Amino acid sequence: MKRIIMAMALMLTMGAGEAAAQQNAAVENILTRTSVRSYTEQPVEQEKVELLLRAGMAAPTAVNKQPWHFVVLNTREALDRLSSANPRAGMLKQAPLAIVVCGDMNKALEGKGQEYWIQDCSAATENILLAAHALGLGAVWTGTYPMDDRVKATAEALHLPSHIIPLCTIVIGYPKGITKPKDKWKPENVSWGEYGKR
Repeated sequence: MKRIIMAMALMLTMGAGEAAAQQNAAVENILTRTSVRSYTEQPVEQEKVELLLRAGMAAPTAVNKQPWHFVVLNTREALDRLSSANPRAGMLKQAPLAIVVCGDMNKALEGKGQEYWIQDCSAATENILLAAHALGLGAVWTGTYPMDDRVKATAEALHLPSHIIPLCTIVIGYPKGITKPKDKWKPENVSWGEYGKR
């Protein structure tokens, strides 16, 4: 109901055609995003880096704890250092930018709820990926947590304190060439009302 009211308010302020176009642009951005692993040498502008971080921090978070910390790597030395620590992220060697999304256990919920940091930081990661695509950048999510060897190597490379846990590294840059998105729509992955009901 709230979404319908917001959509109606949007239509009233900008006109139905503009509102529909804006909604379609958002969906189009989601459906055309793809993992990009090859980049030009063009650096990512500082204002775009800040927009990416703002997008990440706009993600939903359990009890509004915002248990995240972002480590921005935009120097060749820092990117190469992390690339050596995480061989599975070889694209770091030619990328101009990376954002390491980490969970801050000092900000996380206590007890069983502490594990929500993974969901919160994953939501922030997806926001950054979508924002990068919208800004004409290419990006790829490279996993770190829960692989102990990757967590340890990344923490050492970035001098992370023990309460900061790296979830993933988002490698970012201006795309070299064209990477086509995959069509991942599979109706068989959906149940209606109860499991297995089509």
